[in-house]
Amino acid sequence: MMFQEFSLPHVYFMLQGLAWTIGLAVIALTGGSIAGSLLALMAVSRNRWVRRVAKLYIFVVQGTPLLVTLFIAYFGANYVGFEVPPLVAISIAFSFYAAAFLGEIWRGSIHSVPIGQSEGAHALGLSRFDAMRYIIIPQAVKIATPPTVGFFVMLIKNTSLASVVSITELTRTAQIVSNATFKPLQVYLLAALFYFLVCFPLTIVSRKLERRLHKS
Repeated sequence: MMFQEFSLPHVYFMLQGLAWTIGLAVIALTGGSIAGSLLALMAVSRNRWVRRVAKLYIFVVQGTPLLVTLFIAYFGANYVGFEVPPLVAISIAFSFYAAAFLGEIWRGSIHSVPIGQSEGAHALGLSRFDAMRYIIIPQAVKIATPPTVGFFVMLIKNTSLASVVSITELTRTAQIVSNATFKPLQVYLLAALFYFLVCFPLTIVSRKLERRLHKS
């Protein structure tokens, strides 16, 4: 069996996989942000049953391994008779996964706003909706930004699990190149470097935002 020399075309192929990794993480963050916002608002609702639905969703998704969620999304659609492209199914799965964590992060951020802010808003005659819109949520956004960036870093790394269902992101391209060149150490070190170059700057940003929040 002839192995290929590890060369620039292989590096370029892995960079294409990195682009898919970032793209998948951005899709998950976007979809998760939309659903997570709804979950956060449900979790702080005055309606007990609405709160319970949100908490149940968060509890179930956070308690289920992401890999299992990906398998359910990947095979489940075809099982019930829907023809869904694998990338679409996996993107939806990541979005539902992200929604649970972002919803919990943002719920905690809303609850972190001092109760006096809400009481002051009501004393000024603001409705609950206006108090949330103009006073509570703007402050909660500042609190939520550092952990949200931190979660995005984790999301980028977790996209590596998509390789098990043949999504050609960075880890999958590394597997292909490793099998073709029989240079697993060099290939996976390069993949680790790519992950680091993407994640490390985001980690620094998250820490700076957190320090700025504590100073303010």
